Amino acid sequence: MTRLLRRVLLAPAVVALTVLLWLTGPLWLIAAAALSPVLPGRWRPLRLLWLVIVYLTCESVLLVVLFGWWLAAGFGRRLRTPYFQGLHYDLAQGLLWVVFREARRVLNLTIATDGPTPDAHPGRPLLVCCRHAGPGDSLILLHALMHDYQREPRVVLKDTMAWDPMVDVIMSRIPARFISPHPRDGEELEPLIAALAAGLDANDAFVIFPEGGNFTPARRDRAIARLHRLGLERMAARAEAMTHVLAPRPGGFLAALDAAPDADVVMVAHTGLDHLLTVADVWRELPMDKRITMRWWTVPRAEIPHDRDSRIEWLFGWWERIDAWIAENRPEEVPSGRR
Repeated sequence: MTRLLRRVLLAPAVVALTVLLWLTGPLWLIAAAALSPVLPGRWRPLRLLWLVIVYLTCESVLLVVLFGWWLAAGFGRRLRTPYFQGLHYDLAQGLLWVVFREARRVLNLTIATDGPTPDAHPGRPLLVCCRHAGPGDSLILLHALMHDYQREPRVVLKDTMAWDPMVDVIMSRIPARFISPHPRDGEELEPLIAALAAGLDANDAFVIFPEGGNFTPARRDRAIARLHRLGLERMAARAEAMTHVLAPRPGGFLAALDAAPDADVVMVAHTGLDHLLTVADVWRELPMDKRITMRWWTVPRAEIPHDRDSRIEWLFGWWERIDAWIAENRPEEVPSGRR
């Protein structure tokens, strides 16, 4: 019922809002230009308005295209075939390219990547394990995987992301899974994650965020308290020593490891988007003038322990390493005149 509500009400509402925004665009531009000199930041209202216009326009165009493909696929009957899934991956890659390009230009972001080259894993599937510090890191990670690594990602997403109609539709047509970090009684997430990670081929990348949510001080405290409640005092002490990441929840990642025995692992950390969690955060930071650094580490399958307890120790050890790397690589300000 909730999915039907999103498809029948939210998707048409987004398209209608976009059309209205373009029809009244000159008025919005005049208002944003008039407010820009009296508000802090360099043309902050105009920058944010343009990002909203770009995103809503992309979303509306894609929703129309996706509806057309649903019709072309026999009212959805053939959407799960390799041909249509390939079309959806191409569409998602094009969307990310446009949004990524405009966000980098408008926000004055410089993004540097350090780690293995895109051809470091020829012919091998990947399990990509990333720290989570805001919705922006998901977009940057997926853009890098699809554009640089030429991978087709399978993604585990928080269920609230499904309220974006475009995300809901695309992710329901490619291998992906919306999950809640707080499942209902009797609901087991590990089998769902294992099913998504099974059968990875040479150009696939399974993406998971083991922390279960964006890093905030309050979530960090709750994660530590949870370990105490479970009687895992040593793990709780290690989590308390990590100040930039949440303690990882190993269950889903370990299920993916078991389901994809041929996959190498890539660990990903980044700095620069840590505190951008809400629209208010983005507004306050415009233009950002920041250098974002992404660090990738490759872990061959042979280096991963075999038993569950050793794997949990191994994952915590990697998260401690990521926490230390973040502490040493805080965001850099880019000179405001740079373009």
